[in-house]
Amino acid sequence: MNTTASTTLSPGALEGVRILDLSRVLAGPWATQTLGDMGAQVIKVERPGGGDDSRTWGPPFLKDAAGNDTRDAAYYLCTNRNKQSIAIDITRPEGQALIRELAAKCDVLVENFKVGGLKQYGLDYEAVRAINPHIVYCSITGFGQDGPYAQRPGYDFLMQGMGGLMSVTGRADGGPGAGPMKVGVALTDIMTGLYAAIAILAALRARDAAGQGQQIDLALLDVLVACMANQGMNYLYSGQAPRRMGNAHPNVVPYQDFPTADGHMIVAIGNDEQFARFCVAAGRPEWAADERFKRGVARVANRDVLIAAMREVTATRATREWVALLERANVPCGPINTLADVFDDPQVRARGLRIEVERAGCGAIPLVASPIRLSATPVRYEKAPPALGQDTAAVAAQWLDLSPAQIDELIKKGVLA
Repeated sequence: MNTTASTTLSPGALEGVRILDLSRVLAGPWATQTLGDMGAQVIKVERPGGGDDSRTWGPPFLKDAAGNDTRDAAYYLCTNRNKQSIAIDITRPEGQALIRELAAKCDVLVENFKVGGLKQYGLDYEAVRAINPHIVYCSITGFGQDGPYAQRPGYDFLMQGMGGLMSVTGRADGGPGAGPMKVGVALTDIMTGLYAAIAILAALRARDAAGQGQQIDLALLDVLVACMANQGMNYLYSGQAPRRMGNAHPNVVPYQDFPTADGHMIVAIGNDEQFARFCVAAGRPEWAADERFKRGVARVANRDVLIAAMREVTATRATREWVALLERANVPCGPINTLADVFDDPQVRARGLRIEVERAGCGAIPLVASPIRLSATPVRYEKAPPALGQDTAAVAAQWLDLSPAQIDELIKKGVLA
């Protein structure tokens, strides 16, 4: 079942908040899409001719109604709904003036240029604050606004290595396929986008109370180190760096993948009661009474013995049989789905996580829904990810008070597109 998005009449939670989005690729656009989903008005500024780099990061590409590839990759589509696109050449003085005029009318500016990259255009925080002291100016970089690495470019893959995530991701050393492994999506960028959205909301609340805006300094490296969570704390309290353990958990056993007769499944047992119920369901009640396995700390200490015994048992039934059996016993478990399985899953379908939004020339296009559920001010899907410069004329007229003749002249000069 496909869920087609529809516009609700109730105002969004962020109705009236204006956001100027100078960011590209993933972290910044993820933040502004999140805010746009909740009702903020987002103006995405792109360079004429090429636009956001992620537009070309395909295949696959969005197809038009005739079945031909458009210029927009699926990657771009994942993070740019609920925005308007205006193409402005910010390397030109006229373009810089237009950005400043837009910034003067906005509540938030989001950018992910290298440290100092916007200063040459007169669009850095100090310059923008001078014309709009109420603005919340969110800067996203690889390493932050200061420190010895501040001038370095930063990418998600690099951060997964430098921030420690790859040191705990992948098969254990000494086994087949051993070695560091990155996560299968750009998780650092996505987490940074979410932290950016949280920080922006906090800064808007502070502005409402104190009357002043502020700059937000978000670094990919900072975010990933913070999100190492229990692994980071395990190191700080033990002095020993965690190691790669494949799909196993350093502090909870059994909490990993297991073979079945026709594939694999996940068993995620978080306490002693769940373990006891698993033992009964699996026909091994004696394990729950065994001092080596009875308590969580003991199961961690005797991990290798327990996991080997469990693997022999789990291999005797098919995944579907195990999932049904363990669900009846109230033991957390599940299959390892492909994305085809995910979007066909009855829970995913019931929650409406696939949506469709109309885009001019393409019809209804599929997108992934926001996970945010607000009872009084629900998320809205009013705009499909825009084509490059799709809204240049509309934004220039509405926000910049330019006449059609002035817009045409700027387009001829290459300032707008």
